[in-house]
Amino acid sequence: MKVVPLDRVEKAAVNMEGASGIAKQIPVSRTDGSPSFSFRVFTFEPGGHTPFHTHPNEHINYVIEGQGVIVREDGQTRPIKKGDFALILPHEKHQYRNQSPTERLVMICAVPVEYE
Repeated sequence: MKVVPLDRVEKAAVNMEGASGIAKQIPVSRTDGSPSFSFRVFTFEPGGHTPFHTHPNEHINYVIEGQGVIVREDGQTRPIKKGDFALILPHEKHQYRNQSPTERLVMICAVPVEYE
């Protein structure tokens, strides 16, 4: 069993081409003995965003602070806010954006341990 407060989990900048203003924490992963899921927490500073990207696995997100949008490949956006869940299907091209000039966007991202 593992119990850890999020504020005690190391936070590292996301160094991915096309990403800006994002930090990642990994409170639960394969290294903790989790057989199926890895939970990551992403903090987007005001204006922060990921690149447009895809991945071979589904991602399940839960917004714990702030608001933003998920941008689809066709340019359409889906707003997300505190308390929302989002499912990104395998190979679905997308981008996360914090459009706020002042507030952070913080979300949990659950993925299969093989992805982490």
